[in-house]
Amino acid sequence: MRVPPTLFLACLLLAIAGLGVQAQTAQTGGVAPVFSPTGFDAEFYGEPLGYPAALPIEQQSNMVGGFSHYDLLFPTRAVAAPGQASPLKRADHDFSASFTRWGITYSIEDYLKRNATTGLLIARGDTILFEHYQYGRTDHDRLTSQSLSKTLVGMLVGIAISEGAIHSVDDPAATYVPELVGSELGRTPLRALLHMASGMGFERDYSPDSDLTRSNRLHVAGDMPDILAALPSFKTRIAPPDTLWRYANVNAEILGLVLARATHMPLSRYLESRIWQPMGAEAQASWRVDASGQEIASCCFNAVLRDYARFALLLAHDGAWNGRQIIPRQWVLDATRPVVAGSFLALDKSEHPSGYGYLVWLMPGPRRTFELRGIYGQRIFIDPQSQLVMVHTAVRRQPVDDPREAMVDALWQSVLAKATQE
Repeated sequence: MRVPPTLFLACLLLAIAGLGVQAQTAQTGGVAPVFSPTGFDAEFYGEPLGYPAALPIEQQSNMVGGFSHYDLLFPTRAVAAPGQASPLKRADHDFSASFTRWGITYSIEDYLKRNATTGLLIARGDTILFEHYQYGRTDHDRLTSQSLSKTLVGMLVGIAISEGAIHSVDDPAATYVPELVGSELGRTPLRALLHMASGMGFERDYSPDSDLTRSNRLHVAGDMPDILAALPSFKTRIAPPDTLWRYANVNAEILGLVLARATHMPLSRYLESRIWQPMGAEAQASWRVDASGQEIASCCFNAVLRDYARFALLLAHDGAWNGRQIIPRQWVLDATRPVVAGSFLALDKSEHPSGYGYLVWLMPGPRRTFELRGIYGQRIFIDPQSQLVMVHTAVRRQPVDDPREAMVDALWQSVLAKATQE
């Protein structure tokens, strides 16, 4: 019997589609990612407009689209993935945990319903336990890091030292960036920059005339050496290096310049060849560049959620992943262990509650547990002892000090407690 060509084509397409579904199921296994078309206060985050990726990106109705399509709005440099991703297994059922806050008990699902979270992924060892997306975001969206990218810079410094491109963590910055010769920043050791303890008079707040806002605005339009000459706070020393903790984007930017000069390649290329491809990322990432073509080292890296999880798991395994030691183990240990716990002063002049490593936030308590932080709710929590990680991307209304940040801390503590009991 002769089969009509249109029927044959339809059957062929169905067969191909079926093979595609089978291949996807075989590849992922276990519990699949969960995708929600909506989220907390979705109408204010642009749901009626289709979550536009538009400027200004900090406008609430533009945040979901802008934070997940950052490289459509700003110039970036691509970070290529390898030909094959490192495998991640999936648990056979969704992970569950609960915590109590303000006298109310919340499950993970309750947390998601009450928070502007775009993606939440929990993994342990090499297995995904939980993976949920909101506001119509998917596992193909490159979600922006904000300051999470600082830790990428910190780990690249360790690799550059192991390769001999940077001679010592105690070298002054001007050793590698000649424009800094004769300046206080140029005399600052790399170790102090990594500790956010340069001793320079940089104040961090988000007012229109703050050092942070002015430097960000100048950085987009020009290169970092020009900015250093423009702002007096970058030239004024208020404390010896490594004696006063004061969070400042300029510390990461100087380290980004040091890396680019020492390795003779852009940050994106160095990251691509030393971390992104060796760890087996599954998707291309991107990193925002300024007008000079230099990556903005203090922020603006963009990646899919599972690749953030791979990087977190790499750190949870003390720099080893995908069958190789990618970041020197001792560097990861040094980066995530305070020199003297509580020795640096926080912005409010009170004692820093938990310490700060090499562009890594250290968490209080007896365990070596640490995190990556970015404004508007970007958080990655890592516990090497249990090899547990939690990746959280968000569009909070306030850049810092949002009252709901306490909820994600409580969520992590509940996840850690539950995972370590199993």
